[in-house]
Amino acid sequence: MQRRDLLKLSLLGGGLAVALPASAQSACAGDGTPAQFIPKKPADPAPLEGELQKYPKCPYCGMDRKEHNATRMLVQYSDDLVDGTCSIHCLALSLSLNIDREPKEIWGPDYAAKAEIRPLLPVGQLTYLIGADLKHAMTRRSKHAFASAESAGEYRGRHGGEIADFNVALRESYLDMATDVAQIRKNREERRRRAAAAKQG
Repeated sequence: MQRRDLLKLSLLGGGLAVALPASAQSACAGDGTPAQFIPKKPADPAPLEGELQKYPKCPYCGMDRKEHNATRMLVQYSDDLVDGTCSIHCLALSLSLNIDREPKEIWGPDYAAKAEIRPLLPVGQLTYLIGADLKHAMTRRSKHAFASAESAGEYRGRHGGEIADFNVALRESYLDMATDVAQIRKNREERRRRAAAAKQG
């Protein structure tokens, strides 16, 4: 993985984070500032061991990572703090909010794997298929990862989309962020409305 390139891409989401002077950060650390999004789990030098037990829920949207194991991701920062997310969308949030942490490694799933829980591989080894007609968590424009270029090509033949690497998929996640967030808000408001109507009826 090209860490410098990855960090440059994470800067694209810099508008999501707020830069505060050191005095302000110490005055309100962990409350109402980007510091509140620092991964809360203890440092983890071996994050792949028991990964779904240690990181069962996405910290940014609350989605179950086992249920969404085909899109889940895992990032280990240079201080061994780890974020387990449900998708590349929420990974992009993590990278933006932890902008002072250098990613040590990032893993994504092999969508084509036949295992019940897709295995995680370093993103540098993955080929991405962007925009295929395949359902994806947290985004309308899917960005699925494959362990081999051949598998990605086979899925492209059946489902469309464009072949890319992780850096391009991450960049496209940032570019899709505004549209995706608007759709997520709309979907959640609709669920709240239906729940309220069911309670009254």
